[in-house]
Amino acid sequence: MSSSTLFNEYSIGNMLLKNRLVVAPMTRVTASEDGIASPRMKVYYQDFARGGFALTITEGIYIDKAWSQTYAFQAGLVSSEQAIAWHAVTDAVHQQGGRIFAQLQHSGALSQGNYYLDGTVAPSAVRPVGKQLPFYRGEGEYRIPRELTEEDIQGIIGSFAEAASRAVCEAGFDGVEIHGANGYLLDQFFTDYANHRTDKWGGSIAGRLSLSLAVIKAVRERVGKDVPVGIRISQGKVNDFYHKWANGEDDARIVFTLLAESGIDFIHLTEYEAWQPAFEGNPLSLVALARKYAPEMTIIANGSLHNVVRAEDVIQAGANFIALGRGALANHDWPERVRQGLDTREFDSAILGPIADIKDSELPA
Repeated sequence: MSSSTLFNEYSIGNMLLKNRLVVAPMTRVTASEDGIASPRMKVYYQDFARGGFALTITEGIYIDKAWSQTYAFQAGLVSSEQAIAWHAVTDAVHQQGGRIFAQLQHSGALSQGNYYLDGTVAPSAVRPVGKQLPFYRGEGEYRIPRELTEEDIQGIIGSFAEAASRAVCEAGFDGVEIHGANGYLLDQFFTDYANHRTDKWGGSIAGRLSLSLAVIKAVRERVGKDVPVGIRISQGKVNDFYHKWANGEDDARIVFTLLAESGIDFIHLTEYEAWQPAFEGNPLSLVALARKYAPEMTIIANGSLHNVVRAEDVIQAGANFIALGRGALANHDWPERVRQGLDTREFDSAILGPIADIKDSELPA
């Protein structure tokens, strides 16, 4: 199986990676209460690099001491103490020959636990659909958020840039992924029903994407041109699994054209099943649409791709890298197992219950 395209080298920006296999970001709520990455997290992330993954993207890391924290026991990057703890993680990954990117996240209206402040914020004062997630210690409906002011928004843009700088300069990360997916703050701005604004941050899909573009610009200016910077985007959300962009391929054209011009090095697309058509009545997947409208962009695809043949098909459809979530949780050594022709283990959802923290059974003896 070592002849698979999955094991070819490929670059993100100026960074050459040894294969096309990435660990997808997965929320594991295993930091201290005040956001310090734990020794258990160090062992967990190091094990993916030992297992042959070229790149690991961390779980979402909060970016300020205001409203960005999403879950209790989430790790942050808002102090030197937090950065030093993450440096132990990045060092451990580098010792195994892997690379690691920090995923930077703002909760917006989906916060379920905040060490610093009570309350939530969002583009508009609209209660999120769905229910809080019990395996991240949530219960009941989401709260109605406060609408962000222009001053708030400028502060959030600055916080993304500051956290990116701290990730690279203090914590030893190799690159940065901006979390623009899955229903969190940047995705709330991007989503029609969550964003009722009439200023430059709302309106058309291009207007609703403008905060993500402003964050990309600020992060790029702060970390420089040589540090890999990308963004994760999606249609579905943790609180609205089946959401679709209203205008189908026309929206995809606008989004991917703007992102291709934004100065990022990669787009990370996540769908439940990445090979499926993105929109009813259109045969193209979101990966294929991204390749169509951002032909030079590096694309990471995520979504039920732990089957080798399916992963290779998505590479053929336009992806450059395959990011595994459940497949990686079940097989920290998925690349090595596949390369050697060994069977992979099935994912056991009990790993993520009753709380989705890192379990003893996931760590090497």
